[in-house]
Amino acid sequence: MQNIMEIIKKRESIRTYDEKRPIEGDILAQLEEKVQEKHVGPMNHQVRFRLLDMGKVSGQELKKLGTYGVIKGARFFLLGAVEEKEGSLEDYGYCMEKLVLESTALGLGTCWLSGTFRRSSFAKQMELGPEELLPAITPVGYSAERKRFVERLFKAGTRSDKRKPWDKLFIGPDGLLPLPPEKAGKYQEVLEAVRLAPSTRNLQPWRIIRDEDGDFHLYLKGKREGKRPEGRVDSQKIDMGIAMCHFDLVAEEKGIEGNWHRIEALKDSEPPLGNLEYISTWKERV
Repeated sequence: MQNIMEIIKKRESIRTYDEKRPIEGDILAQLEEKVQEKHVGPMNHQVRFRLLDMGKVSGQELKKLGTYGVIKGARFFLLGAVEEKEGSLEDYGYCMEKLVLESTALGLGTCWLSGTFRRSSFAKQMELGPEELLPAITPVGYSAERKRFVERLFKAGTRSDKRKPWDKLFIGPDGLLPLPPEKAGKYQEVLEAVRLAPSTRNLQPWRIIRDEDGDFHLYLKGKREGKRPEGRVDSQKIDMGIAMCHFDLVAEEKGIEGNWHRIEALKDSEPPLGNLEYISTWKERV
């Protein structure tokens, strides 16, 4: 992908697809090639993907699969599977967002749908193993020219075209005061790419603290207490992976080398702001 920042800005959630416009063979082949590549996230979990052609699914099975009410006209769905382990949801979000942006670069529309798919017909199509999850899916195709009322309603309800300002997301070395854009230096566009990342209900749960050494510590805002209901996917962990993906891709395009790694000492420490769950740290290679 070239001009990744422009691709990030161009990408939007598409819920209504043009049923009369199939994906051209060469475009489909390029996407399939990307899907079949080996996908490993920064937490070192491998994710496998499949591009499901709904046109090759029987009518009876098609009814079981459904499109969750808000998606219409999509012939292809991107499905994925990852083992249920610590950090695997972040890796799923990271790897799938790369494919979402690859789709955008090819002129195709997508729409993140996260939830519980373990017992769904989509999971059967993915042939999930006993320890695997299907945390999220997305339709893939060309956007219809006319948007349905339900699509406009969803966009208005989630305020998907609105993003939190810098001072709500990025924090300076003291862990309290905002990190102004002009203080981000060469990372200004990198952090802006994180700010523009999609998230569940557009909550943007990520917070990034830049310490005195220039390392970036990623946290999840609104640390949850207790266990989630059995079978429920923590979609905000997927959001963390999406944010990490945006950070990496724009840093790479700008020639900034570095990587994400987990600092165990930060796992149980409480930042000054409080109610933050540590996820990972990005450190530049010098």
